[in-house]
Parts: sequence; C-alpha cells; structure tokens
Amino acid sequence: LVLCGQRDGLNMIEVDAQEAPEALVADGVATGLKAIQQVCEMIDELVQKAGKPKVMPEIEQDEGGRLAAEIESRYGGQIRQAYQLTHKAERMAALKEIRRLQTEEYFPADGSREPVCGVSLFKRVCETVEKKIVRATILDEHKRPDGRGLEDIRPIHCEVGLLPRAHGSALFTRGETQALVSATLGTGRDEQTVDGLLEEYGQRFMLHYNFPPSSVGEVRMIRGPGRREIGHGALAEKALQQVIPEEEQFPYTIKLVSDITESNGSSSMASVCGGCLALMDAGVPIRMPVAGISIGLISRDDRYVLLTDILGDEDHLGDMDFKVAGTEKGITAIQLDLKRRILPFEIMQEALERARRARLDILKQMTAVIAQPREKISIYAPRIITIKIDPEYIGKVIGPGGAMVRGIQEQTGSRIEIEEDGTINISCMGGEGHLEAKGIIEAMTTPPQVGRIYEGAKVVAVKEFGAFLEISPGVEGLCHISELSDGYVRTVEDVCKVGDVVPVKLISIDEQGRFKLSRKAALAELGREDPVAKDADARPKEKGHKHSRSRR
Repeated sequence: LVLCGQRDGLNMIEVDAQEAPEALVADGVATGLKAIQQVCEMIDELVQKAGKPKVMPEIEQDEGGRLAAEIESRYGGQIRQAYQLTHKAERMAALKEIRRLQTEEYFPADGSREPVCGVSLFKRVCETVEKKIVRATILDEHKRPDGRGLEDIRPIHCEVGLLPRAHGSALFTRGETQALVSATLGTGRDEQTVDGLLEEYGQRFMLHYNFPPSSVGEVRMIRGPGRREIGHGALAEKALQQVIPEEEQFPYTIKLVSDITESNGSSSMASVCGGCLALMDAGVPIRMPVAGISIGLISRDDRYVLLTDILGDEDHLGDMDFKVAGTEKGITAIQLDLKRRILPFEIMQEALERARRARLDILKQMTAVIAQPREKISIYAPRIITIKIDPEYIGKVIGPGGAMVRGIQEQTGSRIEIEEDGTINISCMGGEGHLEAKGIIEAMTTPPQVGRIYEGAKVVAVKEFGAFLEISPGVEGLCHISELSDGYVRTVEDVCKVGDVVPVKLISIDEQGRFKLSRKAALAELGREDPVAKDADARPKEKGHKHSRSRR
C-alpha cells in the first residue's frame, strides 16, 4: 500500500494485495494518513525555520468569463441534449456539429465579425462550458451522459474460446469498451529476463496491453507502447498476479495480450476481466476469478456523487478515476487517479464499498460463461511434466559437454530444463515425447530394482546364449535365451535383434553385480501376448524333436 496525501486527504493510492478485504485496506489507508499528517507537521516546522514567503502569481482577468456566459446561454441546451445521447459516436457527432456552429458564429469566414479572442482561448472556453454543463447535470439531476443511474453498470457480454489456435482467448465487452485477450503458455525458457535494480530475475507471468488508435476511431501511426500502455498493462498484470498458481503446481510461463478493439472508458479494467476469462479458457488453475471496475467522482463544494463504471467523458470531465480489481474475497489491486486537490478518507471508503458491489455483479456474469478453469490445456500448448532427482545425478543426465541431455532431446523430440536443486522440467509440442524422456531420465537416476519392468530396454548385443540389453544409459543386463519366451526359441535372432526395444523385467542381481533380465516375465506381468510363443505353438512338431534340449 503506497499513499501520497496532505493533512486533510489523499492525492494518490496504489495497492498490490492478496485478496485483502475492503475494511483492511481502509484501515491501512487510515494508518498511512496519520503518518502523512505527522510528516506534514514536520514540513511546517521546517518552513517556519527556513522557509520564505510564497509569491503567488497575479492572474489577469480576461474576456473568458463573459464569453463563457454568452456561449452557455446560446448553446447550453444543445450541449445538454448532445450529452444525453446514449452512443458515443452519436454524441461525438452532435458535439462536433455544435462546435462547428460556434466557430462559424464567432469566427465567420467572410470576416463580418471581429474575433472577441484568440482561437486557443475560444476552444478552452467552449470546453469549460461543456464541462460545467455535464458536471451540473450529473450532480444536480443525477443524469449521466448515457442515461444510466449512478450505480448502473453498462451491459456486459463475455465470450471465450473464439481464437481456435490460441491456447486461451476471451472477448470482454462492457458497453462501448471491448478487450480481446489471448493467453499463451510456454516453458521456463520463455520467461522474460528482467534487469532488476540489484540483479536479473525471471518473470513467468506477463500481461501486455495494446491500445491502437482505431479503438477510438482515430488514424495515427502505430508506435511502440507509451507510458499509458505500459501503466495500464502493469495495473492489469498486478490485479491478476495474485491468483496465478505457483510454478510447482503449474510449471508454465504465461503471457496475456490484451488488444483494445474499442474504448469508451475503463479499458484497463476490461483487460483484467478479459484476462481472467482467457486464463480460465487456457486451463490455468487460477485460485479465484478476478474482475475490475472504475469508480468516478463529480463534486462541487461539499456536494459530491460517485459514479460506477465511468465513461470516457466522465473520466475526462470528472474528478476521479478510482480503479479497483479483486475477487469475491477481496482486493488485489487499486490505482487512484485524482484531478481535485485531495480525496477525503470518507469518500474513499464509500468508493471501496461501491466498487465491491459492482465487482461481485461483474463476477457473477463472468462465471456464468465459464465457471472454472478448463481441466485440459489446449492441444497446441506444450506438454510439461516436472520430476525431481538427486542433485548428484545431474552430471550424469547432462553428460560430457551436454551430450547425454542433447541425445535424449533429439531421441524424444522434447525440451529438458535442469535446475541446480535437481528439478527437471520436460516439455514437448504434441505427442508423448515428454513421457518417453521422463522414463529415460528416471531409469538413469533410479538404482536398478529387482522386480522392476523396463519397457524401453534396448538390445545392444546378441549372443548364442542370449541378448544383452541396456535398461538405462550405461546399465546393461543379460536376458538368457530361456528367458526370452515361454515358447521354443531356435535362435536369439528369432526374438530380437540389435537395436530393438523390448520390455524386460529385472529378476535378480548376482554377487558380482550382474543383472539377470527376463522378457517373458515382463510380458506376463504386463498382460501382453507373446507372438514368439504363439508361433511356436502353431508350428507342427518334428518327429523325435525334444523341446527340452539343453541351451548352453
């Protein structure tokens, strides 16, 4: 909780919380405000000792006051009507027409009238008149520009899974503000490396916010993200960070991209809602759904009204944009943008409660579309499994110059990431390569156990008396010809050849540490049919033939 303020109120609030209840946040703000008041007293003491008298600039009175009264009397009714139009495009078109009429009257093209002031001052006066009329309409008549009540939320529409190739996607629409959010899952190698103040660190959850000019009907050159885009993305990321699962539970790097397709206020909070839906669509096991809402303020002297889910005009012409995001349990992020001198503590408390009620309503509509994260991730996302080995075996798994781990990756088509504590993340795109790599690594790092079945044993040599198989890298054993099959085996090559992969069971280890393997025992325990034995039973027996001949 970061606060800035004065003796009688707040200027700025930033909150990063783990589902903190509103009462707890309010207590924290009250405690911080007391500390701010103490600091203000210390500053006053310093001013008394070392300060100098303030020099206030003299503001010259111009003709703006008379001009504003004249414009309000002539165009005030039209401005009120324009700001009562529900749709933004209609409202902007009506205001554009009013401004054209104003310009033609006070700056006629034929020069029939002497300009009363400069163009720049005229524009400022017209904006001041519009602001005064809109604020008075809201404060005195409780009429908002789009006709909603003070606590009404704009119509909400949610949709998930609309991008078939994305690992997760969502479209969140609230009134004329819309965010298309896509979720991408990656491996540990996809983490963003951040140059921290003291050291580098990896970031496994990212949210990027894009605000193209087309979202507000403008045509401009598209450049890199500015401070606004970076700030909005950081706020939405902070709001969702608290519900992201730990790496041990979900070993993926997660990236959200929020593209604002249309905007009429609160696009950062739309990114929070859309990001939450996209995470659930991607199968990310978030702890709780998250939603966000913006609360506005219109005030004059001691009177004020709070506005739920503010429009762009209400943000531009109002006194406050109080963004609050959280779950059913509590708050995860807050950001206060204030345009008046201070925000009294009591108004802040009321805004928190107003945001809580709105947030619960939005969450109800979101969970009606997708109530919980999907059980399975997208077929296009990498498959990751995590295993833990004794750190002493790390060198064995890596091999000389990395030869062993590279060989496993090439053989299985997987990607292997090894950490110093023995944690190994294995991933692959499609197929079962990650499971094959897991089996190889476990075989390498687990001491051979009598009774264990090795399904990936590879034949490395064939002799008359049996076959030598590698049950794990560097570990070989003998499967005697009598242990190859229950049926008659004429030669070892009838059952297996060098390079074949067959299942075997470790049936004993002699005093010299030699491993005795059995193919027939492995097949019997796995419940698989032995084709060699089947062929032997079907073959006609030769006269005088003895199946029990000695095999030495």
